Amino acid sequence: MGFNTRKIGTEYERKAGAFLEAGGYVIQEYNFRCRMGEIDIIARDGKCLVFCEVKYRGGPGSGHPAEAVDEKKQRIISKCALYYLAAKGLQGIECRFDVVSIEGDEITLYKNAFDYIG
Repeated sequence: MGFNTRKIGTEYERKAGAFLEAGGYVIQEYNFRCRMGEIDIIARDGKCLVFCEVKYRGGPGSGHPAEAVDEKKQRIISKCALYYLAAKGLQGIECRFDVVSIEGDEITLYKNAFDYIG
């Protein structure tokens, strides 16, 4: 992944973060990385800790952005989330996985988009 792709990704993650904040979420962290992979946004929605994947597509030609969060990606996010919870001493708190889909100028939030995959 080149520098430009990373820069564009960061731009859309910030847009998604602003969208989530407007909906009452409190952003805890952007781009949490560990050896298993990365989580784009970690936020609080009330008492719930939310692990959020951001997917962007410029237009309809590339398929729906949310479809890119396949089982393999879900497994990576799940493992990263488990690591995050352990590292922060947050075991036992309510969590969920959301996906923010950005297609052109349209932003869609999929709450509880998938379940933990171990």
